[in-house]
Amino acid sequence: MASIILFVFGVLSALLSLLIFVLIANAILSWLVAFDVVNLRNQFVYQVARFLEAVSRPVLAPVQRVIPSLGGIDISPIIVIIVISVAQRTLLPGLRNWLLITLG
Repeated sequence: MASIILFVFGVLSALLSLLIFVLIANAILSWLVAFDVVNLRNQFVYQVARFLEAVSRPVLAPVQRVIPSLGGIDISPIIVIIVISVAQRTLLPGLRNWLLITLG
């Protein structure tokens, strides 16, 4: 039972790390598009931007509804990354250890 719990929490931690990577990549790509370094008319760039937006939008939208842009700068990715990092470093290990102790 312990190996299953460790596996599930390992996968969950990896998925959260991947989500942080996607949020950072989406922010960087949006800056590159805004500063006209890359162009969305390029099919590859458009597909990557669409994928990153589709993955990050459901996570960012609730935070964007609560916290408005500050002078045109969207700080919601920073807030979401901080929340995910705190959850990954404090809540997940605590919950994993509690489950291991409880379920033996």
